[in-house]
Amino acid sequence: MTSNTKGWIPTVLMVVYHVIYAWMTIFLKLAAHDGMDLRVAVTYRFVFGAVSMVPIAFFFERKTRPKLTWKVLFFAFFCGLLGGALGQNLFLESLALTSATFASAMLNLMPATTFLIAVCTRLESVGWHTRAGKAKVFGTIIGIGGAMLFTFYKGPNITVWKTNVNLLNILPSHHQTSPKTQHSNQALGTILAFLCCASVSLWFIIQAKAAQYYPCPLSFTALMIVMALVLNLIATSCLQRDWNEWKLGWNIRLVAVAFSLYQ
Repeated sequence: MTSNTKGWIPTVLMVVYHVIYAWMTIFLKLAAHDGMDLRVAVTYRFVFGAVSMVPIAFFFERKTRPKLTWKVLFFAFFCGLLGGALGQNLFLESLALTSATFASAMLNLMPATTFLIAVCTRLESVGWHTRAGKAKVFGTIIGIGGAMLFTFYKGPNITVWKTNVNLLNILPSHHQTSPKTQHSNQALGTILAFLCCASVSLWFIIQAKAAQYYPCPLSFTALMIVMALVLNLIATSCLQRDWNEWKLGWNIRLVAVAFSLYQ
């Protein structure tokens, strides 16, 4: 393998990741339209994530793993809360109330939100007099402007082939409402998407701090997923007591959960 080929691998993997993420968003939107409680989907993601990640972390870092302290558990708890249980549920609730396109576009605000929070908390300086500082500021403005333009601009409809599903304007089947209520749902979905960006941005910042105290990415990721699983399982079990909603059949719900495991 040549050096040029190796240089393309990260780019190709990033493209593949975003393609999978796009399909995952679409399938979760269809699952929500089918009436699935997306909090259940999040719980399944964490269950399978913990089952796959804990053994990997145990075997690959068993000789290099430092002692687990209360400070590390504190970081893992907040990472599991902000980036896991809270962040995922805010995004999926926004997805259910708006559209797959809107929810995905709002994720583009995460880098800008992370930068703004880091500057406000003095974890990072702007450095306006440097090229890097100017690039950060202009990149933030372009990122926010691009996300807003992509989200709110209404151009001509382009139909490649006709289907019976409109991903731009569907709500869960048990949430069909009047136009006035749908407008309120859009506003609420927008607020939840912004809150999701803020939650995940805080998650990024806490992860950077946690890496200084616990330099074992696999073990910390496994611990974070377990924390997110416990938090989400408790919350979802209290809010969704109909155990029939937890069953996965050979339908779009199973496909949505299966695709979400790759994200």
